[in-house]
Amino acid sequence: MGRLLAALILLSAVTVIGAAEAQQTQTPAPAQAPARAPDYGTAVNLEQAKKILVAAEAEARKNNWPVAIAVVDTHGFLIAFQRMDNTQTASVNIALEKAKTAAMFKRPSKALEDAISGGRVAVLGLPGATPIDGGLPLMQDGKIIGAVGVSGVTSAQDAQVAKAGVESVGK
Repeated sequence: MGRLLAALILLSAVTVIGAAEAQQTQTPAPAQAPARAPDYGTAVNLEQAKKILVAAEAEARKNNWPVAIAVVDTHGFLIAFQRMDNTQTASVNIALEKAKTAAMFKRPSKALEDAISGGRVAVLGLPGATPIDGGLPLMQDGKIIGAVGVSGVTSAQDAQVAKAGVESVGK
């Protein structure tokens, strides 16, 4: 009987403390719904992908950065790829995964990196997510037509090279 009484007292104390902590914790303001992601358009074709590779490679060469560059369609399937001389071998898969992430999640891969930095660690459990800067969606007429992913230097430098490729679309 003494043990039961001690357990009830302990349970009561935990309940009171939990209730007090709950009252002190402020409820965060509801997050605003994110803007609707753009629709998919007609997928990037091989001619466009080759232009993207040329523009991205030019940016990388200008900075003497050895990188791997992947261009994927709206489903994340590879359209074109190149690896510059002296690029670390791991960058082959990383560039492709960054591109897939940008295409399939309809956002720059950095958006997922930022979500994790902001405490949203559940993003780490998303299948197919590579939350590292360097993957960018390819846009044409306001629609996503694919994505480019770059790897080989710092993630910010990878993104700079990817941006050069993205900016070549429609030129």
